[in-house]
Amino acid sequence: MKAMSRLKSISWIVSGLICFQFSGFAQGVTQTIRGSVWDMETKEPLLAATVAIYDESSLIAASVTDANGVYRIVNVPLGRYSVVCSYIGYRQQVVSDVLVSTAKEIVLPIEMEESPLEIDEITVRASAKKGESLNKMAFVSARTFSVEESGRYAGSRGDPARMASNFAGVQGNDDSNNDLVIRGNSPLGVLWRYEGVNIPSPNYFGVSGSTGGPVTMLNNKVLAPSNFMTGAFPAEYGNSNAGVFDIKMRNGNNEKHEFSGQFGILGAELMAEGPMSKRGRSSYLVAYRYSTLLLFDKIGIDVGPDQTQYQDLNFKLNLPTRNSGNFSLFGMGGTGYTEILASEDLVPEPDDIYGDQDMDEHFRTSMGVMGLNYSKALGSSSYLKLTLAVSREQQTNHLDKVFRHIENDTFVVDSIRIPHNAYHNNQNKYSANLSWNKKINRQHSFRAGLIFDVYQFDMEDSIFNEASLSFVTRLDHQGLAKLSQPYAQWKYQASDKLTFNAGLHAQFLQLEENVSKSLEPRLGVNYRPNEQHMFSYGTGLHSQMLPTYIYFASPGNPEGAYNQPNRDLGFIRSFHQVLSWDYYLNSNLKIKAESYYQYLYQVPVEYTSSSYSVLDEGHDMSRFFPDSLVNSGKGRNYGLELTVEKFFSKSYFMMLTASLYDAKRTGSNGINYDAIFNGKYALNLLGSKEFILGTRRNQSITLGGKITFAGGKLYTPIDVAASDIAGEAVYDDSQRNSMQFKPYFRADIKLNYRVNAARTTHEVGLDLINVTNRKNVYKQIYISGADPPLDEKDQLPILPIFYYRIDF
Repeated sequence: MKAMSRLKSISWIVSGLICFQFSGFAQGVTQTIRGSVWDMETKEPLLAATVAIYDESSLIAASVTDANGVYRIVNVPLGRYSVVCSYIGYRQQVVSDVLVSTAKEIVLPIEMEESPLEIDEITVRASAKKGESLNKMAFVSARTFSVEESGRYAGSRGDPARMASNFAGVQGNDDSNNDLVIRGNSPLGVLWRYEGVNIPSPNYFGVSGSTGGPVTMLNNKVLAPSNFMTGAFPAEYGNSNAGVFDIKMRNGNNEKHEFSGQFGILGAELMAEGPMSKRGRSSYLVAYRYSTLLLFDKIGIDVGPDQTQYQDLNFKLNLPTRNSGNFSLFGMGGTGYTEILASEDLVPEPDDIYGDQDMDEHFRTSMGVMGLNYSKALGSSSYLKLTLAVSREQQTNHLDKVFRHIENDTFVVDSIRIPHNAYHNNQNKYSANLSWNKKINRQHSFRAGLIFDVYQFDMEDSIFNEASLSFVTRLDHQGLAKLSQPYAQWKYQASDKLTFNAGLHAQFLQLEENVSKSLEPRLGVNYRPNEQHMFSYGTGLHSQMLPTYIYFASPGNPEGAYNQPNRDLGFIRSFHQVLSWDYYLNSNLKIKAESYYQYLYQVPVEYTSSSYSVLDEGHDMSRFFPDSLVNSGKGRNYGLELTVEKFFSKSYFMMLTASLYDAKRTGSNGINYDAIFNGKYALNLLGSKEFILGTRRNQSITLGGKITFAGGKLYTPIDVAASDIAGEAVYDDSQRNSMQFKPYFRADIKLNYRVNAARTTHEVGLDLINVTNRKNVYKQIYISGADPPLDEKDQLPILPIFYYRIDF
């Protein structure tokens, strides 16, 4: 009934928007597709490349690039197209699923890869395949995603991380946030890179050191096609053992001012782009969003704590010059605040996934990054790129313990609140990323660079000890750290069928007096016997530093002594191997299978004998303060993954992903345990169908859906007798991760309606998350004084998310 009331609460809003009377429909409305074409390795523009537009198999229009590599195709009818770029001696490049609407021009940059064959008179027909990574050094466990994909998948909410959870080998940690579990690894192993620089987690309300959060700060409407990787990364990526998001921003339209507005559950937002001058080629792109959940709480829609608000900004200024290279200034950031007040609930709420039933929490987070990109061609065979950036992340949290007593069989909330925990984490990072790319000839290319980060941090944490009736300091430190990551990689195209790459990544961490070093060779092989089959292999060593607060944290001594037993910890290291097979049944249907093996070593575990391992951290929205750790633990992950993908064509797409895996780790007691993320299996089935409406074909309805079925979360059982004595949950260490909740199941539905008017495009959408209202278990909890004392906290119930968008 509660789920039905949520749907009824928004029915009047959605109905009103759908019934909005759009006027000014135009007959024969067309649009422009334009952009530039250049060599992938040298960034040199290509003269006389042919750019053609196809509607399925029919040629619609074509153009040829000028001396600056620029093309323009005008009077393109509304619809979805494939853009095919051909050039003598280069592999054909196909950009599919290009949506042409009335409101916005399509500005489409295209990079071309030269064939290793000496061909001067004909165009190479072998083309880049759909779904492949834009990074041609990444042979395995990598794919490119677009703005369309991040918004098309049901349940993704326009969030790149939630979108990626549909890929093989990737799962969302739980419904409350967008943390990713990749091949059984902790979400702490994910790296975020933004416009060429490594950044903190771009998400709201994540705790220190985490890589996810309930809401993303990234606006998918400003993104260019970007890369996502799940293992055996090329040498240019480091400080990660699990996965990499390499996020790119697009440039704004440099000829025409365009605007967008959107209102919905996730906030109200405005976006603008256009030229910065009439004569130059410079452009701006800026998007702002503000959200508060209080409004939706008032109309009965439960999307989280009602006292939650956040706002963010994404921008990019692109400033090309005639002879001095290209400059771009970019930035992204946001700030958010939430209150989770257990004192407002007379009865403990075990199903509140965001908070504890006996705590009032006041949580403020912010994160921002601003940087400058500079790139310049050095002759006709190489280019240089430099990125300078500064980023800042902050978390401030204050928790008060709430007490209740029972009067006449009824819970009563006491007026007394006892401060329980307070902390702040402020961290600045100053970053530089320098890379040089050299195309030696059509077979050999070389890339080298240096990633350098300086961390400046101010961290403090204290927690109330009820036994001593005093606060215990767990963290109090200000300091600096430096992380240097030089790398070099070489690609050799032995033939049109066989390609090798080899690289070396080094990592040096200077954490005050602690110095950690790592030397990591990487290797990849790619073999294409024909146009249908591709076999790839990737291997390499990888390493990662811990969240900075761990090095300076104290386990919390009741006597008040503050020590830092983990200052000398080294990197977590891992060895990756991946074998991949791609089979293209046709240009729009692909089967991909991957097998992988990952060995983790020098994993921090407790100095005293126990089952604890850092590899289990990141499974909930909390920080961890273990006792003295040493780099002597191990872990092992292996699995099989299958993807069957029908790319968007003929107005629909479908994708099936399946994963079978096993993830183990060893504590300092020498016993092998299941990793807490070892769900064993995961299955996703998703798709959507677009229906074109109207005599002028200027309207469409898209219906999509997704089903996820996966192994339930593992957990350690609570020792009730010990918990009754302690007054809080005490876990049975001897049964670490030995229990498993029922399998996870979720079904999502996505519906949107789009209409093109003369100079505007309107869109109304509705996402129904967990449409069956399935109660997936989040964790087991202990409630002191309750009968029975153990309960289960569920993940999110049915969640309707709607929006209205206008482009003009």
